[in-house]
Amino acid sequence: MNPQFTDFMLPEALGRGLEKAGFDTPTPVQAQVIPLAQDGLDLLVSAATGSGKTAAFLLPIMQRLLETGLETGRDGRAARGGTRALILVPTRELARQVYIHFMRLASYTRLTAGVIIGGERRDRQIAIVRRNPDILVATPGRLLDYLRSGEADLADLEVLVLDEADRMLDLGFAEDVLAIIDRSNPGRQSLLFSATLHHRGLAAITDRLLRDPRVVIVNPVREQHPDITHQVILSDDSEHKQRQLLWLLQSEPAQQVLVFTNTRERAIALGPVLQAGGQRVVVLHGELDQRERNRVMGLIHGGQVRCLVATDVAARGLDIPGVQLVVNFELARSGDDYLHRTGRTGRAGEKGLAIALVDPTEWNRMESIERYLGLDFQARAIPGLKANFSGPGKRKGPSKSAAKAKTPPAADKPKVKVRERDRKNIGKRRQPAGKAVAAGFTPLRKKGDGGDQ
Repeated sequence: MNPQFTDFMLPEALGRGLEKAGFDTPTPVQAQVIPLAQDGLDLLVSAATGSGKTAAFLLPIMQRLLETGLETGRDGRAARGGTRALILVPTRELARQVYIHFMRLASYTRLTAGVIIGGERRDRQIAIVRRNPDILVATPGRLLDYLRSGEADLADLEVLVLDEADRMLDLGFAEDVLAIIDRSNPGRQSLLFSATLHHRGLAAITDRLLRDPRVVIVNPVREQHPDITHQVILSDDSEHKQRQLLWLLQSEPAQQVLVFTNTRERAIALGPVLQAGGQRVVVLHGELDQRERNRVMGLIHGGQVRCLVATDVAARGLDIPGVQLVVNFELARSGDDYLHRTGRTGRAGEKGLAIALVDPTEWNRMESIERYLGLDFQARAIPGLKANFSGPGKRKGPSKSAAKAKTPPAADKPKVKVRERDRKNIGKRRQPAGKAVAAGFTPLRKKGDGGDQ
């Protein structure tokens, strides 16, 4: 029998918040994590993006704060000491999403939360810290600045959560995270969430953070998402991809679309191309200042635009309702990054579609991702926009006769003018090793756009 939220014996105020937020049945990660967190155990949790892990750590934290009777008073300050729960996240966008989740669940309580992130005015953020909110959601770098200056204090911390710890390592926050751990109350409960537990450098954090942790593995990162269909469309080059992407945006009925590139320069260049094609598009990348980030996300959440072109800064932490299509304009650099991108669709039981546009330079990476994740990409071609490129040889499945059929007959080959001297030497010299080109595959010159760098 599947567990229900009532089985967790949550306070009535949280039950009402769950109902208002539309939470019905616990997800697998919530069903496993909440009871263990309620018991005060340290946890090491592997859960994929979109699994419901935010509520899995928020609910037991909020229950703890409510049942000890130490909500914030009317002046907005904690009734005892400083902030009692800290949630560390890798990006500003994820910090805001966690805060939004808190506000929904806490709507019938007097619990408070604050957000400390880069790109905001220092005086406003210091004011948030000085109010000692019950729960602080923060990115590591900015919080550490306030800890070092003495404007923040974690001596009274009861619970410390590291969300998307592997992403923090990818972004170079390892030393900042360790410094924050060293400055927090050693008697705290600690919870670490990561898409994968095999990330290099993760052990250094878990050894300092956790005491005899219980390990929970739910929806491992390499496990296929049952509600997402994965397709691949072959392309000849970047310009060809642009035409294919415009066709997809015009033809697919998706309510919201996420398009991913590997570089900021490509995202910036792609946005105006799609806008010129009549699409409502905004661009998100790591170099935008906070005001512009807020504007972009406001347009998306408000429904004014349908398509978001983003670098991997948006692959985690963004919770955009109604994303039914994710397009990899440039193929992700790794299988884990591919899953983080495509995990933006197929959420909450909805069906999702992930399409990868793959040119000759990305073929090997596509096959590597396919093997690593155990995926079976569905081949797809767009009428009138089919690529000349068909792959550098046989893939699994085609027969020998089919492979031969791809070889153009001699009569169809273009005539090449041959000098008389070369004509006499034909057949006297052997083709150098390594120069053969697979039938049906013409290598394209790399355009130097930085997409794979």
